[in-house]
Amino acid sequence: MTPNSTFHQHLVEKLRALVRDGGFTPGAKFLTEREIAERFKTSRPTANKALSGLVSAGLLEVRRGAGTFVREGVLDYDLERLVSFTDKARAVGKKPGTELLEYRRTNAAEAPGDVAQALRVTSETPLIYMERIRLADRTPVIYERRHVVASLCPEMTRTDAKHSLYACWTGKCGLVITGADETIRAVNASRAGAALLQVPAGSACFKITATGYVDDETPLWHEETLYRADVYEFRNRISGLSGNNAAMGKIRG
Repeated sequence: MTPNSTFHQHLVEKLRALVRDGGFTPGAKFLTEREIAERFKTSRPTANKALSGLVSAGLLEVRRGAGTFVREGVLDYDLERLVSFTDKARAVGKKPGTELLEYRRTNAAEAPGDVAQALRVTSETPLIYMERIRLADRTPVIYERRHVVASLCPEMTRTDAKHSLYACWTGKCGLVITGADETIRAVNASRAGAALLQVPAGSACFKITATGYVDDETPLWHEETLYRADVYEFRNRISGLSGNNAAMGKIRG
């Protein structure tokens, strides 16, 4: 990573923190390109690039003729980085909550076959199984089922599972989360899933199957998570076609 790209990433994180930590409430007008440049001692093109990144990530929106504002209402799923649900909910002005439906010790032999394979463990390996409903302003928006390798986070408790797992793993357990492999599908909620999310059976949802890694790419958790499609949207910024610039150069020449 070059010094310029490192500075850009740090600037984006600082701006994210302003939104996430309540410096700007949902619907509020955000800093202008000039204000960012002056506040963080950078150029206006760099400030503009950082602003554009937050718009692409769904944290900000541009209102023609009015400026850039903190987005309201919609919960965004960041496809580029892992973001705590707690942070995401607070960033759009919603109060996060967790309803812990189940939390128990088990082993890989009692889990579905794909779990042991994803976690690269033997049938005797101790796991923690949990089911949770994540709430935004007391409204159920996510239903998750998760298996965790118990030996990697022995300090984790049932109480921790009622809050941010990322905060527990990186803080209390001292783990470094290095990323996750995810598969996203559009599904219709079953009767059971719909009841838990308080939507009609057959409602459109996103189903995410993911395996998360720590430290040296060691699997820590495997999950199947159901997201309500009426309150979530997925956003990402896609680069241009490979070789497109070269092709354009040939045309112009």
